[in-house]
Amino acid sequence: MQISSKWVAGLASLSVAAAGLAGATLTPDRTDVTTAGPGTADAAKAVQSTDGRGDGGLRLNQLQQVGSHNSYHRELSAAEKQVQQAQDPGATNLFYSHASIPNQLEDQNMRSLELDLFPDPAGGLYTWPLLRKATGQGPLTDPALVQPGIKVMHVPDFDYNTNCRSFVLCLQQVKTWSAAHPKHAPITIQLELKQSDPKVVAAGGVKAPPWDLRNLTSIDTEIRSVFSEKQLLSPDDVRRAGLTLEQSVLTKGWPTLDQARGKVMFFFDNGGAGTVRDLYREGRPNLEGRAVFTRGPEGEPDAAVTMVNDPRGANQAEIQRLVKKGYLVRTRSDEPMSTVLTNETSRVGIALASGAQWVTTDFPVAGMAARYDSDFVAKLPGDAAVRCNPVVAPNRCRGNVSER
Repeated sequence: MQISSKWVAGLASLSVAAAGLAGATLTPDRTDVTTAGPGTADAAKAVQSTDGRGDGGLRLNQLQQVGSHNSYHRELSAAEKQVQQAQDPGATNLFYSHASIPNQLEDQNMRSLELDLFPDPAGGLYTWPLLRKATGQGPLTDPALVQPGIKVMHVPDFDYNTNCRSFVLCLQQVKTWSAAHPKHAPITIQLELKQSDPKVVAAGGVKAPPWDLRNLTSIDTEIRSVFSEKQLLSPDDVRRAGLTLEQSVLTKGWPTLDQARGKVMFFFDNGGAGTVRDLYREGRPNLEGRAVFTRGPEGEPDAAVTMVNDPRGANQAEIQRLVKKGYLVRTRSDEPMSTVLTNETSRVGIALASGAQWVTTDFPVAGMAARYDSDFVAKLPGDAAVRCNPVVAPNRCRGNVSER
């Protein structure tokens, strides 16, 4: 997303009525393809039926789920959206909204969620966004914003509406649903650690605190304030004695579905060298004691989870290679709003056929794209929550996986 340099001139002179609502296409966030490395050992496979009586022997890497991208995201008001477009003609890409997290889990069969996080150790940092000031509105009044703790939103001051404003509140909603459905397949929560947009800060917006070691550790603390160790699937639960985390998943395999039922697993979107990943695993090369999996490159001790956002072209084969090797992979079946506006329905099938365990979408149910004159939807066949992975599931494993 490119925010106009007009921000620097200030927002007070903006004429809200002058902005139109023309369509635009989205430039993808990025295409992340992990470089191939040595080693060919697959995770161990269990041969089980999927008739609801014996699928618990399947391992996590032998499953596939559709999840929601930016699961918290809600559009702003009409007046605020007009200012968004005046500053960024591509802001149409922000015009999508998700149901509440409990509804996503219950009614849309989501088992993978994504949250964007911002530090707020003192509380109250994000209560009065610039767009609200530009449209003559007062501060946001949600009490969760005033409390100290990590906040959930897309872009401070510019795209901040959400169905759960604090990290803990989002997690509590997941826990409540999980407690009512104790046999559910594991819920994976992707975390993207973000900072303020520099152009918005230059215009007088909030500068988010850095993701230093203290704030990174607060992620673990907040997770464990909601979920017990028994409810959490952590790197310590996967790593085997005498092996790195990567060696464990590639040679010994992931936990089985039965071992992971009712649990929640977290991983960081952020990767690469010199990033929060390095700081988070400092002195803990295998994520010892940590609550969140990192996005480590192949050959690194912490490598277990990775991402290839665009499954098209040569990337599909790359995802299949990673999946066959034993990694858990996330990809995307669509991106707002280009997929819908260009009616590119083929990407859903490509993403599912790649074998990526998590395929994320902004349109998980029919009707969400109708406002754009589209029937686009991304979901598993039969509206299932979980199915056998088309690339690495055992031969006898076909169709939906029971959540009895």
